[in-house]
Amino acid sequence: MRDPLMTGYTPHLVEGVTPEQRVEVHARKVPCDGDVAGALGHPRIWLTITDREVTCPYCSITYVLAEGAGEDHGH
Repeated sequence: MRDPLMTGYTPHLVEGVTPEQRVEVHARKVPCDGDVAGALGHPRIWLTITDREVTCPYCSITYVLAEGAGEDHGH
């Protein structure tokens, strides 16, 4: 059963529970395996930033598109 706090694949952030890790990136497609700071993680998935940011449904790391980056229009 899907978690009621999930919308699509992006979780609703819960203050004090959800990690607030934000990573600035320069491309609209970003890989995430949850292994930003150590040996633990999750299966690698590719996330697509459609607006300014995207949050991983596994580990809640939020990837933020850098100002002026990602204007490749899908190319």
